[in-house]
Amino acid sequence: MAKKAMVERERKRQRMVARHEKTRQAMKGLLADRDLNIEERFKITMRLAKMPRNSSPTRLHNRCQISGRPKGYYRKLKISRIALRELGGAGQIPGMIKSSW
Repeated sequence: MAKKAMVERERKRQRMVARHEKTRQAMKGLLADRDLNIEERFKITMRLAKMPRNSSPTRLHNRCQISGRPKGYYRKLKISRIALRELGGAGQIPGMIKSSW
């Protein structure tokens, strides 16, 4: 089990990204417009830099939904390799059986 503080920190980041998503997208759209003069684009860049760092989606890190483990994460299932093995061994994942040879 991951530290509760780390899991909560990641949840806080997710909430912050969702809260600032529209403003961040709007500013990025304005920055992509090359018709604006350089001073206006610089002001937009400074406003974007003043936003909280944790509101950037690149700061998010995938974590297991069951254990909170940050490594060995399967994106498609949203769980870690260890949780996948435990659930598969318990027969809770359809079509997955323990291999033996």
